[in-house]
Amino acid sequence: MPAFFKSLEKIRPLYDWTYKIVLFICKILLIGDIIVTSWAVIGRYVPFISDPHWSEEIVLTFMAYMAVLSATLAIRKRSHIRMTAFDNKLPKKALTALDLLADIAVLALGVILLVQGIKGCNSPLIAKGKYASLPNLSKIWQYLPIPVAGASMIIFELEQIFLHIEEFFLPAGEKEASKA
Repeated sequence: MPAFFKSLEKIRPLYDWTYKIVLFICKILLIGDIIVTSWAVIGRYVPFISDPHWSEEIVLTFMAYMAVLSATLAIRKRSHIRMTAFDNKLPKKALTALDLLADIAVLALGVILLVQGIKGCNSPLIAKGKYASLPNLSKIWQYLPIPVAGASMIIFELEQIFLHIEEFFLPAGEKEASKA
């Protein structure tokens, strides 16, 4: 079994790379959000600067992307909301098994988001829809965060499931020895 975990450990840089890309995208979206919001607010009070008519829809779209992508980052860092009232009272193996079960449920949610999000983006109603303030921009961009979040959740949940399985089957001392 340790050889299996050593071979899976080789793909960890892929998870690191994916995390860095998603984090970079969130940072760019936040910067864009701040710039567009600042421009809109300044445009309302400064006479020679125009308030862009499209600012609200773009800010909401950026926020939708940031919300779902940052939530997937929390999966990787294990910083998402969870109940820990019984963590000290349960045996370590039982706690690991429950964490694994929770991760499998979140993985299933990621698959649903990916599949249904792709279906939704391909539906004629959304595919032919346009932003009200930007008639050249497809509504797909507004709904695309759903499948993007699903794909990102799947990637990070697979890593968490792998880590929980490793935790479940390898004793703590053997895990450190396998990393050396």
